[in-house]
Amino acid sequence: MVGCVPVVVVAMALDGHGGDPHEFDELVRTSGGAIVARLGGRRQRADAGTLIGSGKVAELRALLAETGAELALFDHQLSPSQERNLERELNCRVLDRTGLILDIFAGRARTHEGRLQVELAQLEHLLPRLVGRAPQLSRQQGGIGLRGPGETQLETDRRLIRGRIDALRRKLDLVQRRRQQARVARRRRAALTVALTGYTNAGKSTLFNTRTGAAVTAADQLFATLDPTLRRLDLTGVGTLVLSDTVGFIRQLPHQLVAAFRATLEEVAQADLILEVLDAADPEWPSRAACVAEVLAEIGAAEVPRLRVFNKIDRLADAAPRLDRDGAGTPEAVWLSAVTGAGIPLLHGALRERLAPDLVRQRLYLAPHQGRTRALLYEALAVVAESPAEDGGTMIDLCIPAARLRQILDRATPNNPATD
Repeated sequence: MVGCVPVVVVAMALDGHGGDPHEFDELVRTSGGAIVARLGGRRQRADAGTLIGSGKVAELRALLAETGAELALFDHQLSPSQERNLERELNCRVLDRTGLILDIFAGRARTHEGRLQVELAQLEHLLPRLVGRAPQLSRQQGGIGLRGPGETQLETDRRLIRGRIDALRRKLDLVQRRRQQARVARRRRAALTVALTGYTNAGKSTLFNTRTGAAVTAADQLFATLDPTLRRLDLTGVGTLVLSDTVGFIRQLPHQLVAAFRATLEEVAQADLILEVLDAADPEWPSRAACVAEVLAEIGAAEVPRLRVFNKIDRLADAAPRLDRDGAGTPEAVWLSAVTGAGIPLLHGALRERLAPDLVRQRLYLAPHQGRTRALLYEALAVVAESPAEDGGTMIDLCIPAARLRQILDRATPNNPATD
């Protein structure tokens, strides 16, 4: 979108709970909006028809007329009927928090996969909102909330949209299978996977670029990175890691996006370790961390081991790099600056401690009659390479957790094979 779109922001405190005004302002700015007026207030409960009630609707109508804005952005989740009622009452476009985030994603997706995921999320959000939309608000035009499929699908009937949704799901299922095959291949090469996650704009991409030499977009704005990126990272004492950078999370991340990006987010759920990146200079980091925990639980990654990385200590007065440990002495948090590099050696040391202690890298000799042991090792994705021995046996190079190796050897045969 070219230029800034004048918008009126609506943010009410409902049931005594309000949103984060600064964060929503950043969302508006990221989308290309210019806030010309605000409407606030308190309500005990949301109005079923308009969320904000008839009195506030009248105030909002007056603000829109006074400022000349043609778009009202709500820092709330609106039901399809509430959105339609508001558009009829105000005679302008209305967009809720979910629609705004989807619009930002539509402008940020660069890869084919990313565009498929965003289009699916947008169409699923749009489908229940087609009925009753005012004709003058359905025209194809530019602006916030009308990027991507929104420009061409508003006047498409439900049957065509459902057909497109089904087609997108089939394509994303194929993406999911390919990603699973890639993960299996990495396991066979004994490559450990570390996933960078965290709240949007915490500095994940800067840390990713610093460690891997990649050129992922890193900017001081929300959702600077949307498309997932994987790179190799060689770490002394551990070997080759696969480091993945994923989309940042946010409060009330739309469920449509979580579902659409499931193939991508599975990289996090299947990781050996999650690096949860937090903005150490953000006083709201505890609530940000709670949001991240909710999304990780939603995608099935709640049980994946986590190491916290408190980034941006260069923005704190008198802050120094440090490593925090839990009661058992295990590294649980690293304080660093991805921009200056301060604390990066501490991060490497913490990764070695978290990933290497239980990892066995050794060569085993298997006699010709130990085919069952060989099969179990392959089933566990523990074989890095193998070569024939002169007597008909096999020499196998392994990379596997020590406990799992003991379990396989005990299960396969009472006599453990000799170690070369």
